Amino acid sequence: MGTAGTTILIIAAVFAFILLCSLRVVSQGEQRVIERLGKYHATWDAGIHVKIPFIDVIAQKVIIKERVLDTPPQPVITSDNVTMEIDAVVFYRVFDAKLYAYGANNPIEALANLSATTLRNIIGEMTLDKSLTSRDEINAKMRVILDEATDPWGIKVNRVEIRNITPPAEIRNAMEREMKAERERRETILQAEGHREAIIMRAEGDKQAMILAAEGERDARIARAEGEAKALLLQKQAEADALVAIKKAAPTAEVIELKRYEAMVALANGKAAKLIIPTDAVEGVRKNVMFSETAGIGSVTHEGEDEPTPQKEDPCCD
Repeated sequence: MGTAGTTILIIAAVFAFILLCSLRVVSQGEQRVIERLGKYHATWDAGIHVKIPFIDVIAQKVIIKERVLDTPPQPVITSDNVTMEIDAVVFYRVFDAKLYAYGANNPIEALANLSATTLRNIIGEMTLDKSLTSRDEINAKMRVILDEATDPWGIKVNRVEIRNITPPAEIRNAMEREMKAERERRETILQAEGHREAIIMRAEGDKQAMILAAEGERDARIARAEGEAKALLLQKQAEADALVAIKKAAPTAEVIELKRYEAMVALANGKAAKLIIPTDAVEGVRKNVMFSETAGIGSVTHEGEDEPTPQKEDPCCD
């Protein structure tokens, strides 16, 4: 191989080396701002690109993924002259690498300063109590203001969150005392309401118990009355059935008279009992000798007891 061949190989090797050095790979989520001869030329997205040596220059590497800016705590003054410290976090992303590269000297520092001043302005229009209870309102106002202000820088503010609000120590102590008093008031109210509810429930229970007792007594009386009525009805029904049976049996006059006198004997069977026999009954007995002997009336009389014989006094004992 001659000198010419060697030269060609060297030139080819140099050309291949320069070509390899000119190849650039841009990762996903990144962009490259390219300047050609000191002037903006193009923006490279993710993929393989070729840079002209000594002419094209990568001016800036830009990350287009969402990032977080953590602002340090800063003192702010509310409208009622209370100084407190507030820190916030800003979620943003770059939507235009060219504007991000040429819009501001240091866009991130500019965004941090802008968020601090915006936060001071918003809190300065609120009282302490309102600032403590209006985080969503503060976040929304800051996001709108920062998003509009950072558009020329190629930055999109997606969300702003207030992380900490730290009032002075004496304000915190006063708030704790106020919260403690409020909780004690609520506890007292709850206890009073519970006591009242307990009294009402107890009275309701007593009333229901009295109502149930009265209803039970009423039902018991009704049941007893119904039982007595049924018993009396059954008794009268039995007597009626007995009369019907006697009527069907057609008893003789002698049997009827016998039953009448058995009833009289039963009535006379007792102490200090006085029996009055009607005259017509005695006449009936007299007419029927057989019935008189069966009943034992008029045929047998009890003899009176003998009077005791008086004893003579013994003259010897005087």
